[in-house]
Amino acid sequence: MAFDSKRGKGFRSASALLENRLRTVGEERGFAVTRLVTHWGDIAGPDLADITTPVKVSYAKGGFGATLILLTKGAHAQMVEMQLPGLRDKVNACYGYNAIARIKLTQTAPTGFAEGQAVFKHAAPQAPVRNPDHTATAQAAVEDIRDSGLRAALAEFGDNILHGKKVQQ
Repeated sequence: MAFDSKRGKGFRSASALLENRLRTVGEERGFAVTRLVTHWGDIAGPDLADITTPVKVSYAKGGFGATLILLTKGAHAQMVEMQLPGLRDKVNACYGYNAIARIKLTQTAPTGFAEGQAVFKHAAPQAPVRNPDHTATAQAAVEDIRDSGLRAALAEFGDNILHGKKVQQ
């Protein structure tokens, strides 16, 4: 709940705050009743709601006899097709009148574009070719350092610089 300071009506539910925005977006897609989208599971039933999604409602010129477009996976299309008359009755009950005359199924692949892409294997990184003169120069520059760990780290650092390898900080 959120306090509605503009209207002075006290607290309002979150759904009431989003109602106008949902209605605007729904009307752009042809949904005059946003409940069709927000409560699709209650209207279609859990079995059909799991395999279908309402996408758009397109109206005929006269305003009556609209077509509801549902998205489903190709494998489920025949099962959904058999249940369309009952589903149309449920959708029209949501509208309160015989608004939907037809339901059109749009089939899609079971995976989206991102999931269906081929996986490319990258070539294993090859060890860079080292110039022995650069390595010897780097080791000669640090040979006076007594600490063996520090001497090895500085020799590697100098070798990387002489070979032009970027050093991470």
